Amino acid sequence: MLKNPIRYSPDVETIGPDEQKTIDGLNETFRYIVEKTHEDLGHAQRGVHAKSHALLEGEMVVHDDLADEQAQGIFERGRRYPVVVRMSAIPGDPIRDSVSLPRGFSIKVIGVDGDRLPGAEDEVTQDFLMASGVAFSNPTPVGFLRNTKLLAATTNRAEWAKAALSKVLRPIEQALEAVGGESALLKGFGGYPDTNPIGDRYGTQAPLRFGDYIAKFDIVPESPNFRALTDQKLDESKSPDSIREELMAIFANEGGAWTLRAQLCRDLEENPIEDAATPWPEQGNPYIPVATITVKPQKSWSEERVSVLNEQTAFRPWHGVEAHRPLGSVMRARRAVYPVIQDLRSELNGCPMHEPRSLPALD
Repeated sequence: MLKNPIRYSPDVETIGPDEQKTIDGLNETFRYIVEKTHEDLGHAQRGVHAKSHALLEGEMVVHDDLADEQAQGIFERGRRYPVVVRMSAIPGDPIRDSVSLPRGFSIKVIGVDGDRLPGAEDEVTQDFLMASGVAFSNPTPVGFLRNTKLLAATTNRAEWAKAALSKVLRPIEQALEAVGGESALLKGFGGYPDTNPIGDRYGTQAPLRFGDYIAKFDIVPESPNFRALTDQKLDESKSPDSIREELMAIFANEGGAWTLRAQLCRDLEENPIEDAATPWPEQGNPYIPVATITVKPQKSWSEERVSVLNEQTAFRPWHGVEAHRPLGSVMRARRAVYPVIQDLRSELNGCPMHEPRSLPALD
């Protein structure tokens, strides 16, 4: 029998004594990454998730049979929203796909109601930022800073060496997973499985407020054609943009659907708020479907889509409503760091950001 969900209150968060110092270090490191890619490429990229694999438009339909504890925030039973989706690679430089790295899946829900988060008062969007897996690579921003500095040191350097290293790390990671383990560090440095990202599982990894409660979210393939791509190998060595090209070929002919699911916090010890690297146990507390995101066949990559969704649109967990306030130290760090990256990128590229109020024209 499921435990009752923990009700949200501000005191579920605990701010560490050196949190601001760590945030300052993250800002410095991400500024370096953005400025370095601008210097090398003549164009400023995102500090993370610089390379897009697919830029999609679709619809999110909230399930109409949700229990009261799942019908929270923007998840009003039967509600429909237009969405845009950005599938990406995690690094801050647009590296060739033969360096196999964790992926990102960002959703921007458009036309939501409710009290807004600070800094998002004039917007009508709710962003959900997800990455491969359900646990973050580090429990707190301190470890995040450490790994980010390592990645910054490799930005735009010796890409052939990264590709060679990726070939070595992938079988090591596969061997670890075969015996029930895995290494976030190996995956982060090129050991991520070379599978089709449409069939992957992605999670928010850190929790958010879920109306009266607290939850983590994940997204998994729902339609049979998308489920068939789970663990399907993809030859990432064919070209520098082989993933993008594969997704373009698929989405040109096929639509499909993913399921958005929520896992409620039911025990603050088993489901910690401040430790993003600890997965919440799913036995006895599963992720429960709350909505379906559907995309029709479409052009997943075009100059217009790049202009609108890559260059003029930002995806941030703090674009949203109070009912889905991001929680924990990693999310608080993102609140401070992401606007700095966005403003710097906008300044260097001479391209202001625009938050959509309706589904943008993409083609």
